[in-house]
Amino acid sequence: MDLTTWTYIIVGITFALYIGVAWWSRAGTTSEFYVAGGGIPPVINGMATAADWMSAASFISMAGLISFMGYQGAQYLMGWTGGYVLLAFLLAPYLRKFGKYTVPDFIGERYYSQTARLVAVICALFVSFTYVVGQMKGVGVAFSRFLEVPFEWGVVIGVGIVFFYAVLGGMKGITYTQVVQYCVLIFAYLVPAIFISVIMVGNPIPQLGLGSTMSDGTYLLAKLDALCVDLGFNEYTTSHQGKVDLFFVTAALMLGTAGLPHVIVRFFTVPKVSDARKSAGYALVFIAILYTTAPAIAAFARTNLVNTVNNKPYSEMPAWFGNWEKTGLLTYEDKNGDGIIQYYNDENEEYVSAVANTNGWKGNELTVDRDIMVLANPEIAKLPAWVIALVVAGGLAAALSTAAGLLLVISTSISHDLLKKWLHPKISEKGELKAARAAIAVAVFVAGYFGINPPGFVAQVVAWAFGLAAASFFPAILLGIFTKKMNKEGAVAGMITGLVFTGAYIWYFKYGSGTPEQYWYGISPEGIGTLGMLFNFAVALTVSRFTPAPPVDVQEMVENIRIPRDAGEAHDVQV
Repeated sequence: MDLTTWTYIIVGITFALYIGVAWWSRAGTTSEFYVAGGGIPPVINGMATAADWMSAASFISMAGLISFMGYQGAQYLMGWTGGYVLLAFLLAPYLRKFGKYTVPDFIGERYYSQTARLVAVICALFVSFTYVVGQMKGVGVAFSRFLEVPFEWGVVIGVGIVFFYAVLGGMKGITYTQVVQYCVLIFAYLVPAIFISVIMVGNPIPQLGLGSTMSDGTYLLAKLDALCVDLGFNEYTTSHQGKVDLFFVTAALMLGTAGLPHVIVRFFTVPKVSDARKSAGYALVFIAILYTTAPAIAAFARTNLVNTVNNKPYSEMPAWFGNWEKTGLLTYEDKNGDGIIQYYNDENEEYVSAVANTNGWKGNELTVDRDIMVLANPEIAKLPAWVIALVVAGGLAAALSTAAGLLLVISTSISHDLLKKWLHPKISEKGELKAARAAIAVAVFVAGYFGINPPGFVAQVVAWAFGLAAASFFPAILLGIFTKKMNKEGAVAGMITGLVFTGAYIWYFKYGSGTPEQYWYGISPEGIGTLGMLFNFAVALTVSRFTPAPPVDVQEMVENIRIPRDAGEAHDVQV
């Protein structure tokens, strides 16, 4: 069978599984819709958390980023993994002990303020919509190439699938669907990695293959270093990013992970506080399987790409090259008219002067969207069609699983935190459930629109979401748990400061007139969330010092959350 047939079969089977599981586990109450009734076992929750957390950015974009950035791309690995550990073991158990549905719910109750709740809702919506855009683009990329439908229709199809199981099942349906999606995505990630590792270095373990020798006796990374230098790029194994920006980007990703509401809410779905810790440990193991494989896939993909296309006649390019050209995510422009692909770094003035001008080259002729590297890698390596189709299904599983979790956060923020807790406190459970489903339906279509018109490549958009989460949620949550004296005035002022500063900085340098030369202390928009977080802390602590302390009952509540009395038990989940 050809690739298209395999893709339709495998993707069709996985979609049928998602819909079937969602129907079987559909929610009937608000508790099931918001937190799956609080009865998910730790192993199941750990697997669902891994799928929720490993988005299209992890599956599709991370290895693509590393393949082009080399060692410097490790900031995404370090930031996201370190952030998960911080969230899972420092924050999540305490939030679970608090026993509410959402992060805005925690902030509203902890800071005894509807204003604080409203600011938290705005932050949750802003972060979640920014993040979900990246997932929708990932869905469109996969559909447009492998199912041979326009990018826009790919996003629409993805929106339809998410609409069905998210609206129908709520957190209960999403949880069990994410378990299936984790199995699909991890299998799809490992199979081609093992194939390519065996082909390139003769080692079936990709993590070890990264440090192995190729058939000509040279180490893979040494070969890749030489290929990059020969094309005017930096050495693959050396970081040329400023140390300040490297630190700030890594910290923003780490702290942003700890403030992501769709990940935090997963720990509200287990029966006990001790189960929150257990599920965190399981999730870390499940996540590590993919994250330790990504650097190997990145190195394999970049090596194969360069060897396949550079200095080769365009007329001799394999079928995958033309197929990706049709999507617009890979482009070739014959600038000097010789019919041969010149792929090199034309921003390296020394290389251009010494090599490109000497050979009569008129500029780099190949542009590759980083988001295609994982999806194109099996084709470049000439793997069987069923393996390529499996990767497509895995990429879709990663994007859809995270999109569903984010959309649920958006839904609960509107129906529970705004409607139930503020605008219409007397609404019935049935009415609240209807409102939640209506909110998630609207959110799905808004996300689809911005997925069709994305503001950047997947991992970059996601990095902005992490920065916004770091600058807004993280300080409020951390101070809310560990500082009894933090009051509503300080928390609100801090969140507003962090969100506005970080959002304005990103907007100015990505869409305004700002240039990289004007970055504050060399900090890129991807790393500015760390500085926004520091501003948040500074403003929150300063304002709280000059305003009234929290009520005694709130301080006692914080003390109860913090002290691990009866650590095996948690408060009942409350509406």
